[in-house]
Parts: sequence; structure tokens; C-alpha cells
Amino acid sequence: MQEKSKYLNANLDVEERVEDLLNQLTLDEKILLIRGRGFWTTNSIERLKIPEFGMTDGPLGVAHHSSHDGKRTRFPATIGLAATWNKKLAYDMGKAIGKEVRLTGRHQILGPGVNIIRSPFCGRNFEYLSEDPILSSDIGAELVNGIQSQNIASCIKHYITNNSETKRMSIDTVLDERTLYEVYVKNYKRIIEKSDPWGLMCCFNKIYGTYGAENKLVLREILRDQLGFTGHVVTDWGATRNTSGAAGCIKAGLSLEMPGKLLGKSRIASLFFKSVYTPKKVHKALSKGLITEEDIDYVVKPLLRTIIRVKLLDEETPIAPKVIDIPEHQDLAQKIAEESLVLLKNDNETLPINIDDIKKVAVLGPNAKKIFGKRLHGGSSAVVPPFFITPYDGIVNFIDDKAEMVENPEEADVVFLVLGLDNGGGIFSMFFSKKEADAEGRDRTIYRLPNEQERLLEETVKKNPNTVIILIVGSPLDLSPWFEKVPAVLNAWYPGMMGGNAIARCVFGDVNPSGKLPVTYPVKISDHPAHVSERRFPGDLEALKIYYDEGIYIGYRHFDKNQIEPFFPFGFGLSYTEFKLSDLKVDRNTVKDSGTFIVSIDVVNVGKIEGAEIIQIYISDDKCSVDRPPKELQAFEKVYLKPGESKTVSVTLNQSAFEFYSEKEHKFIAEAGTFTILVGTSSRHLPLSTKVDYVN
Repeated sequence: MQEKSKYLNANLDVEERVEDLLNQLTLDEKILLIRGRGFWTTNSIERLKIPEFGMTDGPLGVAHHSSHDGKRTRFPATIGLAATWNKKLAYDMGKAIGKEVRLTGRHQILGPGVNIIRSPFCGRNFEYLSEDPILSSDIGAELVNGIQSQNIASCIKHYITNNSETKRMSIDTVLDERTLYEVYVKNYKRIIEKSDPWGLMCCFNKIYGTYGAENKLVLREILRDQLGFTGHVVTDWGATRNTSGAAGCIKAGLSLEMPGKLLGKSRIASLFFKSVYTPKKVHKALSKGLITEEDIDYVVKPLLRTIIRVKLLDEETPIAPKVIDIPEHQDLAQKIAEESLVLLKNDNETLPINIDDIKKVAVLGPNAKKIFGKRLHGGSSAVVPPFFITPYDGIVNFIDDKAEMVENPEEADVVFLVLGLDNGGGIFSMFFSKKEADAEGRDRTIYRLPNEQERLLEETVKKNPNTVIILIVGSPLDLSPWFEKVPAVLNAWYPGMMGGNAIARCVFGDVNPSGKLPVTYPVKISDHPAHVSERRFPGDLEALKIYYDEGIYIGYRHFDKNQIEPFFPFGFGLSYTEFKLSDLKVDRNTVKDSGTFIVSIDVVNVGKIEGAEIIQIYISDDKCSVDRPPKELQAFEKVYLKPGESKTVSVTLNQSAFEFYSEKEHKFIAEAGTFTILVGTSSRHLPLSTKVDYVN
């Protein structure tokens, strides 16, 4: 009897428990587990005391629609988190989200979103991290580590090459092997190496002509065999609808199809989420010899591993409260928002503003009082917070009675004009709407502010030249039509429920902006590598193919190779103080195969106020057998300094810093030779350099 209950013994090794549980499941029970029960849970197995495994949408926090309609902490958009370049904040955000998932009575959050930002037009860029796989994976891995520190499963998504929303359920991504691995697989590879995520969501789209949910190459050969992924693979909701069926998905390694049977739902919804993992269809595939029980064991085993990892068998699932109101999480959300702010322009030290020097303030614009965080607005990441502090609220609360709020620009000593995009309407309306927004379900088509906002800006600046622009947006925009007409521009992304406080503290000097751009801003959209032709983006929509013709030259790599001047380079961001970098050193001149080396830089705050700088380390291959970008980010560190203070920043790197993907050898390799290490504060400001030799 004791042998049969090993899987219930929390003191035993996870793998021992998994094997015991797998052996005790009947074939029918295994089939029951690989398909959801409804929208957010799996089936329970009462005979073996396996409760439902519950999931919730993310990644900006615990989504309202999937957490019993509960109000939860709304964190800044993940592109804003990436703009902090702060790995500790990423961990802390993940930890806080994990705690709220557990309080909600769920066991997995469907996030973080880690898709590479390939185009400024992708509707879900606000949910993602960066155009660069190093920045994306380092921040993404810490989010995963934080989430899983609470015994909650993460779910990195959407694997793979899901970099646009247009025709996402049917489009076929066409790219060469090196690009697939060196940009897109590398992002997931590093996250898996650094955090061992317990879950992963496959994409809707095709890769090389096969849907992600049944793509054996990407799910089994790459993800399992090459990357060593140990977690379960769940579909995006309805991603099996157009596949060949149960056999193809099981053979590819798909662990869980969601959602399950939609009891009481509409016929249209049932058709949209048509299932292939029904008991009838799986048994039919078995009877035809298309799959075996061993194939089912292969896909169910990782799900059992997750069930044990999240302590589903060991701890009682709590009853979810309607409201989770945790001040420490709100303080963290504000801290992330503060560090995410990117100061794009600050002529004549317009910011920060001394509150004692002004008498009247105007806070205007369509996003000044807009509340972000309504049910399903923006898509699956729609987190509804217990309260929301808008930019207007934050500034009013900050100035208190020290200045008067006015409506007319000409009356104000300073105008804060809050512009940008909407985070979308309801998810279903976004599929049919032509509205420009950052939202799931559709991509943007215009690389600038809406016309009415540009007109408002022109009118406001005419009335009051001392107009500071605050952008609430999840993607790059063309600022050139009006950039020279205003003295200061602050990019706030979507700063979450505490964003208004963060903005106020920044513009009035309690916070020194330290955010840096995780994406490149082109001068015009045709400068961007994804927009050289329509076949690249949105793709050939008649043939249902999107061509990644830019290859490995994504983001700043393209601008560097083709010597195109960006409007703002990758890694750019201003501060209220100044920093000086010096004394770049490498602890060894020659690095041997599989060895490590340390890069160190001295940084001093030469300004008058405390602040933070992000040290960015790029490496260039001086001579290579294949074409490589002029330089690639390999590491970064954020350093905090008081006026006059100096610190030495040290970063340890290894062979991977020299690697590229060899299509000849079908793996990542590093060739012997000389490499240049470049260090600075953006991809276009790298004043320090040195050489190192690599030998293998």
C-alpha cells in the first residue's frame, strides 16, 4: 500500500513521485488529464486524489477574467519592466505575481510573454520585453524565477515566431535555420537554462508549414531534445483548432489542450475552441495505430511533474478573495513604474520642475485621466486593480495645495500633455475594430500618434511652449513631426495602477529617470528591418505567409549593419545627472574553450543628484567565417550612485558571448579569434573598448 502512495509523499523526490503517479494512472485517466475541463482548469482524478489544476491569464498580473472576476495588482506593462534593465525588480515582480496567483486559488500564470519584439506594429509588444534576446531572456528568466519561488508554474509564451497578431491563427512564418536559432530559439534557450520554467505555451501560427501545436521540430526536437525543457506544453486557447488532430499533437509533444469542454457556452464559442484531445478522438488515434500509450505517457509526464512542483497534491487550494489589496505589491508596482520611465528629451533642464517655482499647472490630453485595467481590455493581460492612479491623479496628489490646477494651457506655468495609445477595447471587439491600439487580436498600421492627438499637441504648444509630453504607450512611435517643438518628452509605457504617482515623482524630481529603451525607434517605419517590404510585415496575407527576410538583422543589428541613424537607439535614455565610465578591464587576455572571463568598468556620478546608470556590454567578432552583426549585447548591469560616488561594475561572461549558430554544424559554436568588447550606455554610445582572444 505504501508503494502505491509514493506520489502523495511530499518528502520524496519529484521524479520518483512522477513515475509512481504515472504508473497508477489508467489510460482513460491519462487522456482525461491532457485536455482541460473548462476555460481555466484541468480535470480532477478523484480516485487518485488529484485536484483540478488551475490557470490564470497574465502577464501584467493576475487577470480579472480568469481569477474569479477578482481585482488584483496591475503591474506596469512588461515592456516597461524591460526598460528598467533591472533583474532584481523582475524577480520581485514575478514573486509578487506568484503570491497573488496562489491567493487566487490558481496554480499557473500564463506568462511571462517573451516573444521577441520584431516590429513596432505588433499589437502585443506591451506584453513582451525586447527586440534583443539577451535583454529579453535575462529579464524573462528572473520573472520566471520569482513566480516559481512561490511554487506557482510560469508559462513562457508564445513559442515560437509569434511576433505579430495579423492572421496569427493561420499565418506561416518563413525564416532560415540560423535566424530561428540565433534570435528566437536563443531567447527561450537562455530562459530555460537560467530558470527551468515549469510551463510553456505554444503559438497559433505555423512554423515551416506546420502549426505550433503539432510541430514536432519545435516542440520535441528543439524544445525537449536540444534545450532540455522539463515543463509541460499547453496550447494557446484554441490553437489545436486547425491542426491535423490528436495524433499529430501528441506525437509532437503537446501536453495539454485548452480550453476543455465548454459547458453552457455558445455554439460559436464551442466551434472556435474545437478540441482534438477528446477521449473519442484520442482513442480513435490509438485504435488506428497512429499513437501508442507510450506517446501519451510522453506528453502527460511533464504535466504530472508540474502538478507535483506546484504542490497541488500537498496543499489545499485556497478560496479566492474578490480583492487582493497588498500595499507592498503596490509599492513594488510603483517602484517598477519609476524605474521604467525613459526620458527621451530634456532641453535646458526643463525637468525636474521645482514645485516652488510654479503657481499653476495643467494636466491635459486623452491619457491624462484614462483608467487602464478594464475587463478584457487589451486582451488576455487585462488585470483589473482595486484602484488606479492616473497621471492626473498623481500630479494633483503630489502638488497638493502648492499650486493651482487649471484647464487652459495659456494660464499654466507648465503643461503636462499626456498622449499615446489606448490599451485596446475588449478583446473580441479588437478582432473586428480598425482602432489603432496596443492590444491582443490586431496589429497597428500607423507609426505615429493619432491625428487628433498631433493636432492637440500643436494647439497646446502654440498656447504654451512650456509643454512637457508624457507618452502612455506600449510600442515605439514616430515623434519626429513634433519632437523639436517641445522641451521635454517622457515615455511612461503603460505604467500600471501606481503609474500616476511614479510620473509625478519623476517630473517634480523625487525620482531620477533611469529607464532605457528595450527597442530601437526608427526615424521612419521603412527604416525598420521588419518594414522594408510588406512581405516582411504584415506578410503576404493572401498566401498566409510572413517572411523574416531580415534574418538575424533584427532591431539595432539592422541599423548598425546598414549604417542607418535611428531616431532613438536601443538602450537610450537620459538622466537628471551625468555619469562617466572609465578603466575598462578584462581579467584575462585569452579566454579558453568553456572558460569564463570578467569584464569590469569604473562608473562615477559626476552630477549633482543621485541616479542610476545601465552599463551595457557588447561584443564584436573581428573576423568570422560567416556574416555577423557589427556588435551584439551580451550583458548589462544597473548601478546606483550618489553624487560624486564611484563603483566598479564587474560582469562574468563565458563562451556563449562569442557564439553564433552554425547552419553547417546545426549548433551554436564559437570560432577562435579576436573579439572586441565595447562598453557604454546605449548601442550607439560605447566609448570604451578592449580586445580579447578566444581559443578552442
